Parts: sequence; structure tokens; C-alpha cells
Amino acid sequence: QVNLVESGGGLAQPGGSLRLSCKTSAYTLDYFGIGWFRQAPGKEREGVSCISSILGDENVTYYIDSVKGRFTISRDNAKNTVYLQMNNLRPDDTAVYSCAAGADLHFRKCQSPSHWGQGTRVTVSS
Repeated sequence: QVNLVESGGGLAQPGGSLRLSCKTSAYTLDYFGIGWFRQAPGKEREGVSCISSILGDENVTYYIDSVKGRFTISRDNAKNTVYLQMNNLRPDDTAVYSCAAGADLHFRKCQSPSHWGQGTRVTVSS
């Protein structure tokens, strides 16, 4: 069973930072790519950033163009946790962010997740 638990959302000012955490199991990290997806009000959900499984493409990462240079995805294998460090936040980063797991084949482009966390809200506003 794949279990994903997010934390770390909240309110940030433009230019500020937040770090999202996705706690899961060692099995999930070994065999599944992990990624962050977001859905803003009135918009379609999009894959923000993904990282490959440990036993697969190890450390292959993907970023959507709008967050390159501002967001960083990382993994702490000892804590079974994937992080999304979000810097220089902008109002258009406001969305519900969800952690998801899926096959490496799809997560090279942050597509087609098969398992979802519950989501955490990020609001960027002054």
C-alpha cells in the first residue's frame, strides 16, 4: 500500500519561501517516482516537480518551466521523505499542492500519477 502524507503548506508573502514535505515508506521510495502536483482555482492540475525512484532512474528530476530556478525537489532516504523547497514564491504559485507517486516512465515528465496524498494549500499573498 502506498501512503503519502503531506505537510508544510500555508501562507507566504511574494518573494518568500515554504518547504513542503511528503512522508512515505521506504518501499514507495524504492519503487515509485514521487512528485508534486498543484491545482489552482479554475485551472487544470499540473505536475510541478518529480523525482525518480531510488531503484529506478535514481535522482532524475523534472521541473515545470515556471518553477525552474525557484523550486527544488529533494529526497531524504533516511526519513522516507521527499521535499519541495519553494523560494521566491509568486502569487501565481497559489494552489493546492499534492504529493503523488507513479511509475518512473511517466514521472520523467511528471505525468500519470497512480497514488495521491491528501493535498496541502499554499497561498502566496501580501
